Amino acid sequence: MKKQLQRWLDRDPDPVTRTELQSLLESGNRDELNRRFSTRLKFGTAGLRGVVGGGPARMNRLVIRESSAGLGSYLLQQIGDAAQRGVVVAFDGRTDSRTFARDAACVLAALGIKVYFTPRETATPIAAFGVLYFNAAAGVVVTASHNPPEYNGVKVYWENGAQIIPPHDTGIAAAIEMASDGEIPWVTFEDAVTAGTIVVLDEEFYRGYLDAIQNSPLFQSDKSPTSTGIAYTAMHGVGAAIAETLLGDAGFDKVYSVGSQRDPDGRFPTVAFPNPEEPGAMDAVLALAREHETTLACANDPDADRLAVAVRTPEGDYQLLTGDMLGVLLANYLLSKPHPFIPIVCTTIVSSSMLRSVARAAGADYYETLTGFKWLANTAFSHEDGEHQFLFAYEEALGYAPGRQVRDKDGLSALLAFAQMTESLAHEGKTVLDQLHSLYLQHGIYLTAQRSMALQADARPVGELLRKAPPEHIGGHRVMQLDDFSVGTRRAADGSLEELDFPRSDVLVYRLDNSSRVIVRPSGTEPKVKCYYEVVEKVADGALDSGMAHARSSLTRLIDAHQTAVAQLCDAEV
Repeated sequence: MKKQLQRWLDRDPDPVTRTELQSLLESGNRDELNRRFSTRLKFGTAGLRGVVGGGPARMNRLVIRESSAGLGSYLLQQIGDAAQRGVVVAFDGRTDSRTFARDAACVLAALGIKVYFTPRETATPIAAFGVLYFNAAAGVVVTASHNPPEYNGVKVYWENGAQIIPPHDTGIAAAIEMASDGEIPWVTFEDAVTAGTIVVLDEEFYRGYLDAIQNSPLFQSDKSPTSTGIAYTAMHGVGAAIAETLLGDAGFDKVYSVGSQRDPDGRFPTVAFPNPEEPGAMDAVLALAREHETTLACANDPDADRLAVAVRTPEGDYQLLTGDMLGVLLANYLLSKPHPFIPIVCTTIVSSSMLRSVARAAGADYYETLTGFKWLANTAFSHEDGEHQFLFAYEEALGYAPGRQVRDKDGLSALLAFAQMTESLAHEGKTVLDQLHSLYLQHGIYLTAQRSMALQADARPVGELLRKAPPEHIGGHRVMQLDDFSVGTRRAADGSLEELDFPRSDVLVYRLDNSSRVIVRPSGTEPKVKCYYEVVEKVADGALDSGMAHARSSLTRLIDAHQTAVAQLCDAEV
């Protein structure tokens, strides 16, 4: 390892990480050095993400340069005019993001690839928009989204504006391995700008994103905002300026931003964890909402690709909506608009199946994919033709894509769409919760929950155990269908089989005789399993309160029964 370490130190351009590694070496901390050098930060469909620090298993300037060299060489191999079409390079507000982005731009420029470089911290969906806007060969965003402050990462978009999917992930990873063995191409940022290889973007680019949203028929409204007040937080991220502009230009004049969280700050000093799904993360925006008695309390995550919303209740408090509630409400609103095409809507297999019912009622095409917007965007747009056009996609983890201008989740356009929906409902004398209840009366109550189970370290893989002894009943209800995405089959209770048209993945889906659903996703790296639960309750004679109470009770029983059964199965095999 000493030779490997010395080679790394010789190539590392960052004095901070060089000093860090030298200190570990001088103190004899071999365990930490082994952790840093025994593996390499893995490049996958989500790009790169890891703790910032020295060594190939951490995020740092040398990893960025090697990864950029690999990506650039792969682009030149795969896309004939990649050099001319260029790559959009953007960055979020984390401590090292601007430096990492400049390094990436310089390596790509040294390979002869044109670079469109954002001049300031930029929301991830705007970077994705840039790939289509410039007809670029790819996009690169330096971001770790809502991870803790010690993390950073890189997200990659392909020429179609969507996140990469296989085989590009493995192709880029192999190219990075090759690049790490050789000399990394390099040109200074200033020289590349002078040569015109790096083009530093100006406000016209951001205006292009705003125009694409504001000119879309989806975001046209004949209702002048009069009643909807909005408390907003960017959560120390990059969303505030664009979010405030979108809302202001649309006529929303009662928008209040959390001042202490408005500007980018990679330390995230006022939140324990910069993820709007985490308890306490929205405390500041909820306090601001109560102060101004706003209709909505909204949060973007730090790179502004996700949206969380709490709505004011009749009692004057605030109810946080789940991602599934938000997704179904937005889908129903967008589907209610007139369209000169058959709309395509999509969600993931772990999101609520209520969208299927809403889509069918509206005459829309409906598709499901594996988890992640890389699958949603690539699948949705592959089904477009002259008659069918993408309208909306969402996933339960607070990600929404309204319209065609961004082929990834976009917390900014979703914020505008939700605000306009809320105002439209207000003109009808309805609230967001009224509308949600109306959808429950029409389609049934769909309640979802997610739980993680930690298993014993020496337990056999839970997926293996569940496939060896598949349950016939869960919580007293018969399993009518078992979807096993690892082999691409759906097995019915009568033993009949059909093929699933999905990429292979370690996921099991159980559909029960009462329309409930259980999904199991084992972790591939640790003794843990994620479970997703859904119960469906039809509302009899408009009795929403009793139906909701029964649905909640059913969901609790389903979770308890399933978690107990999985724990017992694992304990029996230890």
